[in-house]
Amino acid sequence: MKSMHGAVAIVSVLCLPALALAQNEISAIDPASVGFSPQRLTQIEAWYQAQIDSGALPGAVVAIARYGKVAYMGAIGYQDRRRTVPMRPNAIFWIASMTKPVTSVAAMMLVEEGKLDLDAPVALYLPALERMQVASEVVDPVTGETTNFALAQLVPQTRLMTVRDLLRHTSGLVYAPQFLDTSIHRLYGEKVVFTRNTTLADFVASLAKVPLAHQPGKVWEYSWGVDLLARVVEVASGQPFDQFLQSRIFGPLHMIDTGFYVPEPKLVRLVDPPPGGRDALWDVTKPPRLFSGGGGLVSTARDYLRFCQMLLNGGELDGARILRADTVRLMTTNSLPPDIRFAVNMIGPATGTSWGLGFAIRSNPDSSFVPGSVGSFSWGGVWGTFFWIDRVEKLIAVLLVQVPPTDTARFARAFRFLTYAALRDPEAAAFTPPATPVKVNLDTLANYVGTYDFGASVSPSDKLASGPVLAGPGVETTTQDGVLRVQASYPNGPAFKAGVIPGDIITHVDDMPIRGLGLDQVHGMLRGRVDTPVSLKIVHRAQDHPVDVTVIRMMIRDAQLEARTEDGRLVLESKGTFPVLDFDMGKPIAMHAISDAEFYVDGGDHTRIAFITDHSGKVTGAVLNPGPREIKGFRVD
Repeated sequence: MKSMHGAVAIVSVLCLPALALAQNEISAIDPASVGFSPQRLTQIEAWYQAQIDSGALPGAVVAIARYGKVAYMGAIGYQDRRRTVPMRPNAIFWIASMTKPVTSVAAMMLVEEGKLDLDAPVALYLPALERMQVASEVVDPVTGETTNFALAQLVPQTRLMTVRDLLRHTSGLVYAPQFLDTSIHRLYGEKVVFTRNTTLADFVASLAKVPLAHQPGKVWEYSWGVDLLARVVEVASGQPFDQFLQSRIFGPLHMIDTGFYVPEPKLVRLVDPPPGGRDALWDVTKPPRLFSGGGGLVSTARDYLRFCQMLLNGGELDGARILRADTVRLMTTNSLPPDIRFAVNMIGPATGTSWGLGFAIRSNPDSSFVPGSVGSFSWGGVWGTFFWIDRVEKLIAVLLVQVPPTDTARFARAFRFLTYAALRDPEAAAFTPPATPVKVNLDTLANYVGTYDFGASVSPSDKLASGPVLAGPGVETTTQDGVLRVQASYPNGPAFKAGVIPGDIITHVDDMPIRGLGLDQVHGMLRGRVDTPVSLKIVHRAQDHPVDVTVIRMMIRDAQLEARTEDGRLVLESKGTFPVLDFDMGKPIAMHAISDAEFYVDGGDHTRIAFITDHSGKVTGAVLNPGPREIKGFRVD
């Protein structure tokens, strides 16, 4: 075991008995045996440790499994905000909306048994909802977007919401103000009874008294629909929701630390919430009356890995059959009609993501912000927990952190980037350095000096497009509480250097108010040519007045290498957001030549780079590990 603020690397077989993944009962395997670079896996620990050292979070647990084996599990930092209790692999986290996939599996079990009909009206199981009406939308004539709801103008449902609608967030239901803040979202916050000391039945009774925001089947909006689904499971099964999960999922899968609260003997393993604590609804230290199917569970990395492995196996683990394989395929295949409208940009064409029955699905790499095989599926929780399953790579990854909602995206994105970057290309791994050293003259080496951009992924199996893109201020944004908030500010980017941080609100871009605009419209305003200015009006966190900030647009990409010459040799160093294969930030590596245009690292995973020239002989780009799964980049200076 490393120092108490470092990572504990753990590897084991997922199908071992429940206690085999306890902290001191681990049998190690070589990550290389499941296709990972052990050296590059350590970059995950290094990245999260740097975040911990900067005060961004106290600690994290990260876990990666491939081919049914745990290739890496890191317990990094501390589980308490005072930084006195070292994080442990079996630390317990409130997983929030990572509960939704579990609830979705529960519902589909009943569908298989004929106790639940996917296309039946929800009112068949919950008659109180039969007469729910729909609020009329108020559409902005300029933008064409819904800006509010006429609560006094109610119309009937054109068709009743179905069980399928609950699973795919097309029921017409919404959340109280959290992701959007309009009159109907505020009405849900005022009228819907959703408290720790009430029941799912009470929740349904109160829900029946408010209108739907959208006609069922017409709009994708993240909502209380999965909590409603939990009540449907209770009615269809005849069991309280917590008992159904325990007897039908957690027990058979040996998920020994998953439930709706943490028993007293296990409280020493409960991770502290972010500053400010949890709302009373999510006080997971005491048994609740409300079993929230949308966000109530606590769990551990080990338990959630087992749940994910069941899904990756096609519904079975260790002889316990939870779902049929065709049911899992249905749940992880796009379920949305082509004309669906998206109320929020969590998923949709702009993010290269579709939705199945309980999961987001990576559908289009050309517009995706993250690496992974097409068809990989995922979801996360509001406080930073996140998982994904890649069927092509037979890979599962689970991230458990507790950070404010404004900080979650960058932690999940980093974990995903670094995980795929640690995968070995089999052809590249088989490379044998030349027996005789190759000399390259200085004039030739000088042609390669410059910066090379490899895009948003250095996965050998992912083909995220790399190529020139419009520049920007270096921020990721999200619509929250009806305004545009900064979700992430790239380290060393222009906005970061100007003091723009996660949680800040952008009210104007180039003196134009952006309230009510869609994210695509705002992104179009933020982007432009490299080295051009963009002015932002920013309301910083804990302040109530805006300030003017002008930044110079630059290209912000994740994977960049700088090539230079030192002492007559070509030297490469990572200069992007994340390390690039064998190359890290602040650690230049002298390259060895294979030929005049191709070089390799003498050590690590022997990463190779071949430079590309155009018809005039000008160096225009480079290729990492040339071969069937090469990673192409372009020269940016």
